Amino acid sequence: MSDLNNRFGRVGVLYGGHSAEREVSLMSGAAVHAALERQQVQSTLFDLGQHTLAELAAESFDRVFIALHGRYGEDGTLQGALELLGIPYTGSGHLASALAMDKIMTKRVWQQVHVPTPAYRVVQSPADLQALPQALGLPLILKAPNEGSTLGLAKVMRSSELPQAYEMVRAYDQTILAETFVAGRELTVALLGKGAKARALPIVEIIAAQGNYDYQSKYFSDETQYVCPAELPAALTEQISELAARAYQALDCEGWARADLILDADMQPWLLEMNTSPGMTGHSLVPMAAQAAGMDFDALCMTILAGASCKVSGRASAVTGQR
Repeated sequence: MSDLNNRFGRVGVLYGGHSAEREVSLMSGAAVHAALERQQVQSTLFDLGQHTLAELAAESFDRVFIALHGRYGEDGTLQGALELLGIPYTGSGHLASALAMDKIMTKRVWQQVHVPTPAYRVVQSPADLQALPQALGLPLILKAPNEGSTLGLAKVMRSSELPQAYEMVRAYDQTILAETFVAGRELTVALLGKGAKARALPIVEIIAAQGNYDYQSKYFSDETQYVCPAELPAALTEQISELAARAYQALDCEGWARADLILDADMQPWLLEMNTSPGMTGHSLVPMAAQAAGMDFDALCMTILAGASCKVSGRASAVTGQR
């Protein structure tokens, strides 16, 4: 092991887990682990779907790279546990992770700081469905607010479709987010860093087959097209990048994340969500954006790993390996 990378000590790559995105997390974790191995970092894959937190504590990792997606990995629960265990970890802290994972709370925060996001309503029961078409228009979107990768999402074209869509989404979350559907170009902005120093990577435009960027299109289809950097006027590129950074800072994200948005026909960007533990697979967008910025996959993983820290303990700054 080189002297350069010995400072990281033993690194655990946390992947798998229990969420609906387990399959994607297994791919992300394997890719990150391979990158760290290529860079001579002593790293071990650790599946939190197969092992307990007690077993994680017993490993005595010097820091961990979180490659988990969705519940119990990206939602602040794991981050809080790692704080208690005193294990430095990559990405955002427990509060930012929890806020970003909950799309309803994300919208509330963004509205307070005037980040443009589509109009919405919170649906607690079937009785709330009747008012949605008048409040939000048609078509509209129903979302499970605590899922990702387009899981638990339904596009509703007619009022008569609402009950069936509601039942499908309710299988993922008891509380549902209803959102105005905004048509336009689908863009995503990867961000690295913390606070005012956070920087946006080149914007990616996603052009899905039949305009449906679903779970299959995201991770397994070769028909989805990506344009990076997105073909946008320079001033609009700067506007969108600054908006994504402001949305990231409003949630107090750090390390890395990915903001998803729609650019409508009037060239108005609308923020949809913030992903604080984005995918790191062969189809993933953050590595694509990093590559366009001159940073290969290994360098991206090393940059993220270098920022691992405990956020609320006495080790608030990045550590160098000793706990």
